Amino acid sequence: MFGQVMARIAGRFGRVEPRATARAYLLGLLSSVERKNCWQLAEQAGHARPGPMQRLLRYARWDAEAVRDDLRAYVVEHLGADGGVLVVDETGFLKKGHTSAEVQRQYTGTAGHIENAQVGEFLALATERGRALIDRRLYLPEHSWPEHSWSDDPERRTTAGIPETVQFATKPRLASEMIAAALDAGITASWVTGDEAYRQDPQLRATLETCGTGYVMAVAWSTRVRINHGRTPIRADTLAGRLPATAWQRHSAGKGAKGPRYYDWAWIHIGTDSHRHLLVRRNRSTGELAFYLCWSPTEVPLSELVRVAGVRWSVEECFQAAKGQVGLDHYQVRNWTFWHRHITSAMPALAFLTALAADAAPERPDDAYHPVRSRDPITLTVPEIRHVLAAVFAPPAVTVARLLHWSNWRRCHQATARRSHYRRRAAGKPAG
Repeated sequence: MFGQVMARIAGRFGRVEPRATARAYLLGLLSSVERKNCWQLAEQAGHARPGPMQRLLRYARWDAEAVRDDLRAYVVEHLGADGGVLVVDETGFLKKGHTSAEVQRQYTGTAGHIENAQVGEFLALATERGRALIDRRLYLPEHSWPEHSWSDDPERRTTAGIPETVQFATKPRLASEMIAAALDAGITASWVTGDEAYRQDPQLRATLETCGTGYVMAVAWSTRVRINHGRTPIRADTLAGRLPATAWQRHSAGKGAKGPRYYDWAWIHIGTDSHRHLLVRRNRSTGELAFYLCWSPTEVPLSELVRVAGVRWSVEECFQAAKGQVGLDHYQVRNWTFWHRHITSAMPALAFLTALAADAAPERPDDAYHPVRSRDPITLTVPEIRHVLAAVFAPPAVTVARLLHWSNWRRCHQATARRSHYRRRAAGKPAG
């Protein structure tokens, strides 16, 4: 199956050298090396220096967008798409300094506060067989520090390799571009879901309705909706507070680590037709409420809206697996193109693991109470498969001479970097 992945993308590399390096790069991402950067991936691959890995990201001729298209087709082939859900979300990459493309102090959920970081917008496809990341965008902040403005500093943009055609676009706009590209590629997903940031763009919702794709978007408690056939405006939390006890139904939002995730749910028709709803989720222990704005091309039951709302959390599992298993955030590059190339390489590695897990899963899913009485092992997970493959793909035993060679190379490179920092400091220049 790994050969199938490489065969699908091999044609995107015009020469045999970058094609072989790309294969070694993906195998390194699947390995057990501590940090999946060019240095350690090169050592894992048996190279004498990191040059080939660095050239793959920097100078080799290959189209990351075309590889992304191949990845999207691979995911659909192995996970399916009918009845699937496209999930949009962002994740942060904490960084030091200010020279990496798009890095600045901004809020990121990864840190939970404002931090020096890059923010990537991602699109995932979730089906009954699994979920995987299928597209990505690096977010260009609208407001930067005055002394470090990306939009007003052409020299800084040029240094970071940001194309002149790339200008500020809102996160919903980036999400709309990725969703449109997926639908244009023939993905027959029935739903789109995302958090509050994506509900703010009416153009995104209008695009989905025009395409006949339903959506379940998280919204704030203060969102105003219209009831009584669109005649009465009311806030979402006020409306939820007026619901009778009989309006609430218990449903599972999907399986979690500790079993089915049960909540109380209610839905209210809004607008002027029967296809729009405000969906309300209530925590059975704390009473905390969450709200979703929903539209469907046809009438659907409450259980279907609940299912889609629950799928939204699956993208967090994708981020966790991508960062923890295939080094999505282990890159040490500053350039716009280099970032997209590393991220695009990590996504097929994760998709490969997901496809293996899907093929190994039993045809009949366990019932909700099966784990209570069964002594059988759980189905293969992405971390477990990656753990096994790390041993299967492990290179032959490394000689002491090879270990010392890399130790000496790293220390020499670090000494060069230290001298550069000392010279900058002595000259009164910032080091970052």
